[in-house]
Amino acid sequence: MIDKNSPMPLWAQVLGDLRLRIERGEFRGRFPTDAELIAEYGVSRHTVREAARRLQAEGVIDRGRGLGTFVRPRVIEQPLGTLYSLFRSVEEQGYTQRSVVRFLEERTDAEAAKMLSRPADEPLIYLERLRLADEEPVFLDCSWLPAAVARPLLGVDFTHTALYRELRERCGVSPDEGWERLAPEMPTPEQRSLLGLSARVPALAIERLASGNGLPVEWRHGLVRTDRFGYVARWSGRDTGAGFEPRPGNAREQ
Repeated sequence: MIDKNSPMPLWAQVLGDLRLRIERGEFRGRFPTDAELIAEYGVSRHTVREAARRLQAEGVIDRGRGLGTFVRPRVIEQPLGTLYSLFRSVEEQGYTQRSVVRFLEERTDAEAAKMLSRPADEPLIYLERLRLADEEPVFLDCSWLPAAVARPLLGVDFTHTALYRELRERCGVSPDEGWERLAPEMPTPEQRSLLGLSARVPALAIERLASGNGLPVEWRHGLVRTDRFGYVARWSGRDTGAGFEPRPGNAREQ
């Protein structure tokens, strides 16, 4: 792998090979020590340290005295301004998406009913999923829907499918507008355990109200890991001006 007769510096050759191996997911457990890299590549300590230093400067790895070296997990990127699909975002960025369904049942809840503009005692469908990307938890996702609309969803296996896809195909409803609110929040001990977060590490609380044909059909709330999930806003010169607002997007599988 290393050509000592090449005009390319040895550290650059090691760096290039390490980048390829990281992209393939080779170091998910831990990153090799300096001694292991020296033995593997047959180069000096200075060479492997320079390659590692550059990976650290790029934000690819974290090194800490007494803690070892670890590859930083890639962040799932989600654009703002659209009724987006977490299911699609995860899979389009090369991850395997899976959900652990914690609850899928009919129940009543006064707060959820109020958000959905329904009577307090009206039956609702409650779906709670722990969303995984490459088997790592990223989002604790809780959805409330009117049972009169969404009762056919009780027979769905949500392990690897999207809520809005099933809502469209089984219930004839396609959310096409709504709002979403994001704010930092400290998880409860149970939420920290489910998401794999350390104590005193905040998460991002997400709340959404989605409507179809002018009527609320889903109230969603949950927590997302900020080290694995990031929101991105993009704009161009056409969007600037005093009256700029994000252009609404189409509802997709969620």
